[in-house]
Amino acid sequence: MSLLNFRKPAPTASAASGADMEALLRGYSIEVMPRTAEKVDNFRHLLPAGTRVYIAHIDGTDINDMVATAARLRAEGYEPMPHFPARSIPDANTLADWIARYQGEADVTQGLILAGGISKARGSFESSMDLLETGLFDKAGFTRLHVAGHPEGNRDIDPKGGDAMVMDALRWKQSFDDRTDAKMAMATQFAFEAGPVIAWAEALKAEGITLPIHLGIAGPGKLQTLIKFAIACGVGNSLQVLQKRAKDVTKLLLPFEPDEIMAALATYKAATPDSLIESIHFFPLGGIKTNANWAITHGGASGAPATPV
Repeated sequence: MSLLNFRKPAPTASAASGADMEALLRGYSIEVMPRTAEKVDNFRHLLPAGTRVYIAHIDGTDINDMVATAARLRAEGYEPMPHFPARSIPDANTLADWIARYQGEADVTQGLILAGGISKARGSFESSMDLLETGLFDKAGFTRLHVAGHPEGNRDIDPKGGDAMVMDALRWKQSFDDRTDAKMAMATQFAFEAGPVIAWAEALKAEGITLPIHLGIAGPGKLQTLIKFAIACGVGNSLQVLQKRAKDVTKLLLPFEPDEIMAALATYKAATPDSLIESIHFFPLGGIKTNANWAITHGGASGAPATPV
């Protein structure tokens, strides 16, 4: 059964209350790269204390820069979660070295485990499952392991379309979660429309998947910039939403803001507290300062939970 055929009308965005939006934003996470983090003088001016900050490991990024960014975030009071891209890691010794450095220099105990953005592996690791099977994260005492979620499928995993292979991988990850002490969750690619991701989450639950979803949302940015990223990341349905907006000349030059999708999600989450959608993860495609300020003005300044979700 393909989950990609599920579509569901989004809840009425206007029905979202300020309290519902604040609840949805509480404990949100955000993503940075070493080079974008360098442009921020002090994260304390932007993010609630304890915020989980993913550190994207783009292929070719020096591990020294990754570790330094994690150490800085830890020192400023945040929870660093670096990416571990399987295809960019040549061998188990390198993986063990990265883990040891992250822990020794930045007290890292959380990681996003994913295949990575390159098509050809540099070693024997092809997927997040290969990394998890090494047992190195368990041995190092990682308390939280996130994996990728694909509401719109993934052509890299299912090149002919559909989601058969994606679902097989997700069932494996569910099984891994059942036998590990680390907390697991799915961090998804960004979306611009609430209905399809809500339907996807509910379909997963009906299939027996219980991994919480940390739903990717694109932060405010220029419409042209977001279209470029949507094309690069292969988020087809989201691209259609942006292209439709681009046809309206009155909106073409205006920056995109995630008000509509976030309001719809806040309404849905308030009405469906047991949804797999547990948290929001921001991709600051228009800049981390712009994204953080949007969150502050929409109720996301009340602080992260003592123990982030």
